[in-house]
This record gives sequence, structure tokens and C-alpha cells, in this order.
Amino acid sequence: MSTETKELNALAQASSAYLRSAMHQPVRWREFGAEALAAAKAEDKPILLDIGAVWCHWCHVMDRESYDDPEVAALINEKFIAVKVDRDERPDIDARYQAAVSAISGQGGWPLTAFLTPDGKPFYGGTYFPPVEHYGRPSFRRVLASIAEAYKSKRDEVTESAQQVMSAISQAEAFAGRSADFSPAVIGKIVDSAAKMFDVQHGGFGTAPKFPHPSALDLLIDRYTKAHEQYLGVIINASLDKMAKGGVYDQLAGGFHRYSVDERWVVPHFEKMSYDNSELLKNYVHGFQATGNEFFAEVARDIIRWMDEWLSDRERGGFYASQDADINMDDDGDYFTWTLDEARAVLTPGETEVAALCYDIGPIGEMHHNPAKNVLFVAMSVEEIAAKLKKSPDEVRTLLDSAKKKMYAARLLRPTPYVDKTVYVSWNAMSISAYLIAARVLDLEEPQRFALKSLDRILAEAWDPHRGLLHVVAYSDPKAGKRAVPGMLDDYAQLANACIEAYESTSVLTYFTFAQKIAEAMVAKFYDPTSGGFFDADNVEALGALAARRKPFQDSPTPAGNPAAAIALLRLYAYTDDAILKEKAEETLEVFAAMAPQYGMFAATYGIAAVLLSEPHTQVVVVGEDAKADELARAAVAPFAFNKSVIKLPANEAVAQYLPPVLATTVPELPAVKEKQSVAIICSGTSCQPPISDPAELTRALALTAR
Repeated sequence: MSTETKELNALAQASSAYLRSAMHQPVRWREFGAEALAAAKAEDKPILLDIGAVWCHWCHVMDRESYDDPEVAALINEKFIAVKVDRDERPDIDARYQAAVSAISGQGGWPLTAFLTPDGKPFYGGTYFPPVEHYGRPSFRRVLASIAEAYKSKRDEVTESAQQVMSAISQAEAFAGRSADFSPAVIGKIVDSAAKMFDVQHGGFGTAPKFPHPSALDLLIDRYTKAHEQYLGVIINASLDKMAKGGVYDQLAGGFHRYSVDERWVVPHFEKMSYDNSELLKNYVHGFQATGNEFFAEVARDIIRWMDEWLSDRERGGFYASQDADINMDDDGDYFTWTLDEARAVLTPGETEVAALCYDIGPIGEMHHNPAKNVLFVAMSVEEIAAKLKKSPDEVRTLLDSAKKKMYAARLLRPTPYVDKTVYVSWNAMSISAYLIAARVLDLEEPQRFALKSLDRILAEAWDPHRGLLHVVAYSDPKAGKRAVPGMLDDYAQLANACIEAYESTSVLTYFTFAQKIAEAMVAKFYDPTSGGFFDADNVEALGALAARRKPFQDSPTPAGNPAAAIALLRLYAYTDDAILKEKAEETLEVFAAMAPQYGMFAATYGIAAVLLSEPHTQVVVVGEDAKADELARAAVAPFAFNKSVIKLPANEAVAQYLPPVLATTVPELPAVKEKQSVAIICSGTSCQPPISDPAELTRALALTAR
């Protein structure tokens, strides 16, 4: 056995990339589970819990500063049982201990550093602790020594604190029972909340640090398409435009970084997440539908370009989880940023001149660790540059396109931040849905093909009708053993929605049947028959804080599980007229009805579910396979509304085999369908309007139904 093998801790047996990255640390890490808790009880030691992620910059900093330090490791190994958790692999564990640390310290985040009793109950915690007193935070060594001493000499106080924290997290998102009657008025209140937080100068919502809030943007887009109120148009246009022109957007490769540290969208946290890009892809497609702004369609295609290149398993299908921000601890986005000399080294003088004006590349940039480094953001338009340099816009555009290609090619030669190739079901489902939506609206064949290939893989490898869903399809490290992490509410809700999206994209009824089965399993595993609403996990492993039940309904940062589940049920209801589906969705929304207005834009997915519950669902069925049918389908897809869906079917005698229950009883019996004419039929509930054969007439009819 080699020396290196002897020095490995138990995380050498882990599957997640984040955990495996710590296998060489001198800390005797364990994974969260019964074995770790049993060891803590047997040795009568408190548990040090570290929760982080492979993409998390400050997690890497704390690893290097503290967990790689042999002296700190010796202190931890002597006084604690050390447990490490990957928040992407185990969001259920993360959510509960985040709530605990927020209750203790007033803030959460990653790395999450929590101290637990041997039975896993938290009694103290924080986020990042520096190696020496810094940032107004105590040194990690002092924290460790103080906690170890408190556990030894003040056991009663520790136990009492743990009980209080457990009580707080048990109440945090328990939502026991129906809180109020559901009212559609909540939609307006959530919209008003977003409007009040709108940054008129820079777009987006709130101040620094600034996050995109895709669900809120989507809800505003839906309201704008129906009411056409000018202020909503201003919010949508400004937010989508400023984000895409900011440094938070990768101007060379495409795709969005996680968030901006400033209110101007200039300096990002450089990690890139699949879920941010999937949801923002929907925003830009929906924004294009609502406004006709071709720039939004360009950004959507560019997001796909980046996801195709960096976050896609092209061979097997599936979307990877994330790309890290940094190469090492001394790096802060160096891969993505540029000095003026670096730009000059790869560009002609003419290209440098144009690129420097467009992207504000100068001798002094925006990065504190290296002031010469510039974040690329659009500081000047092509037209402004043309006027300044006395060139034509086409000349400027040609130079800028050439500069971008050269800079990207040069960037690819730099050491590349790590891509976590883990395939998570929920995030894949969100990406699949986004690709399918973009493919329909922007008429993109390859994204639809890849999305369906990815969905087929998820269904084949993660879904079993007897066992249910898994949370992880594949891990990043090919050397890692695969863990069967049970699927959670988000996995079921998002995959059910992706299957509905696939059905609407292909008219293959098998996808619709999968959506029904997954939704049935979701209700069976997570629905609370006593009080309504969905738990986030099935609570099989009630260890430590996992004993606290959660019904998540606040978006943070992904769409919340309960409204996402309600959306899936309501979309299925529209096709089946199964009253139980609607009843469960309504009961779910009623659980949160009293507090949803208080959460405002952070309950935006709840607002989207409220739209589907309170407004009639419109289905447009296009029948035919000729050019006219294609025109009708384009006209049907063009306007955006959450409560509208489009299905295109071949014109043949077996049209019923493509249709779910509600439509199967009406559409095939229409004379125009029987005569194999190319027509569009607008249906709502169990009734359908007369067939329409003219695309312009269809556009007018859909405009009337949207009012």
C-alpha cells in the first residue's frame, strides 16, 4: 500500500467531486450518516459539519487556510468528529442546517460551518471562518477551541441551545395546514413587490450583491403579455438588456455567471451554474416572445452555445452541474478577465481599439486582487464605436467579431476552471425544459434533439416505477462509486414538467404518460395528506436535523419545490380534467396562501402556479404536415403565456393516439380533422373553438384568449 493511500481519509470512498477533493486533507473527514453520528456518541465528541460545493470559492479558501493545515486538522481530529457534505448532492441536509445557522447567526451561505451534538442537532455555527482574526470574524482555531471547551464544560447549555435551534428549524418551513383561501390577488402583490425592488438605473432587482431572479422575470413577462402595461415592459427590457451586456454575462463564451457583486452587473462571482443558465434561457426566450427584441433571441442562442460546449455530455446526453470560478486559491476569475496587454498580445491594433472601447479594456480594470485585470462588459455599442472611430458599423462589427473569436481562442489555452460533470435530475430537467422551449420558439432542431436525448437518459437511468427517482444520474469523477441518492421533491416536480414539455414538443404520448407516473409517485412520496403541500424529502433517514420536515415554497435560488409541484399537477389537469390533480395543487397553494404576499418576488414560482390555477388553460392543437401547418404552428407558438400550450400532430386517421384524455374525446371528431385539413384548434377545458386555417386569424384569436 502506498504512502498516499495510507494518508487518504474516508472521503476517498465518496462519490461527489466536492467530497473527493478533500480526501487528501489531514482532517479525518466522514460523510454524513448513521456511522458518523454513532462515532460521535461513542467518543462523546461534538460534530464539526462542513457543507460546501465544488464551485464555491470561499469553500476552497477555507480548505486551503484551515483544513489543509496539519495543526488545525490535529485539533479537529482530537476534539471533533468531522463531517463534510456536498450541498448539490444533498440539498435536503443543506437546507436544514442552513436554516439552523441562519437562526443562530442571522446569515447562511457556503461554506456552512456548523457544530452539532452527537445526535446531529446544531448548537452553533457560521459560514467562513478565517485562520486569524479577520473580516470581523474570530479565527477558526479560536472557534474550535471555544466550542470544544463549551461542549465539555457547559453541556447543559449546549443541549438547551440545540433544542432551541431544532425547534426553530422545525418551524421554519413546516407550514402545518391550510393558512388561507387561495386568491388570485396574490399574483398582483408579487408583481408589485418585484416592481418596488426594480433598479431603474441598472435593471434587475435590489442592490449589491445582485442576483437575476428568473422566476420573477418570467412572471412579469407573463403579466406584460396579458396587460401590456408600460412599466412592466420597462422592467423586462431593462433587466434582460443590462444583464446580458454586463460582466455577469460571459461576453466571449456565452452563459451567465452566478451573480454580480455590484449593482451594475459588472463584476461577477465567476462560477457558472446549469440552473442559472437554464432559467435565464427561458427568460430570454420568453422576453423575445413578449417584446420581439431580436437581441434577446441572440442571447438565448448564445446561452445554448455555452451549455452545448461546456455543460453537455454530447455522447450520452445529460447536462453537467457547474463550472468553477477559479483555478486555485490565489485566482479570482483570472481565466475570464483580461489585462490590456493580454488583449494586445492576441489582437491586431484595429481589433484592440474596437474591443477596448466595446468591453472597457483599459490599463486599470475592476479586479481588486489584480487591478490590471478587466471584466468584459459592453460599455459602448457598435454604433457609438463607429461614430467615435469614424468607421461604418459593419466595419466595427467585423473587427469586434474577429476580436471575440481570437480572445476566446486564446482564453481556451489558459488553465480551465473545473467543470463538475455530475448529472443531477432536477437541474437536468430544468435544462431540458429550457432547451425544448427555446427550440420551439426559435426553431432550433439540434437543441431539441439533445434535450430529448438527455431526457431519455434520465428516464432510463434515474427512474424506476417501483423505486422511484434518483437524485444523481452520474458523478463527475469516473473513479467514484455511484451512490443511490433518493430523488427529492425538486427532482420529481421538475422531471414531470420536463416530460410535459417533451410531449408538447413531439406529440409522443409516452412522454405524457411518464409525466403522469412521475407525478403520481411525487404525490405518493411527498404529499402531506393531513395538512396539504409537499415535503421536500421522504424522511427515510431522519438523522439530526433531517428529522425536521420542510415544505419549501420560497425560490432560493432555484424554483421552489411546492409551487413547481403544483405547476406540474395543473399542467396535467389541463390535459386530463382529473379533478384530484387540481384539488391537490389548490390545497398546496392554500398551505402558503397567507404568507405568499409577504414573500413578494421571492415567491414568484408560487405566483406562476397561481396563474395556472386561476386562469383558463388554452391548448392549441395544430393538425397537418404541410407548409401551412408549419405556419400555423409558428403562429401558435409565437405569443408567450404560461397558461397556453401548443401541440402539433400529423394528419392521419390515428390522430387520437397522440392526444391525452381531454383532447382525445374532441379533436379527432372535428370534420376538418377527419378530412385531413391543416388546421389549428384552440381548446380550453373540454370545449374547442371551430378550426382555424389562416395563421393571421389564429394570431388574432390567441390575442383575444389572452385578455
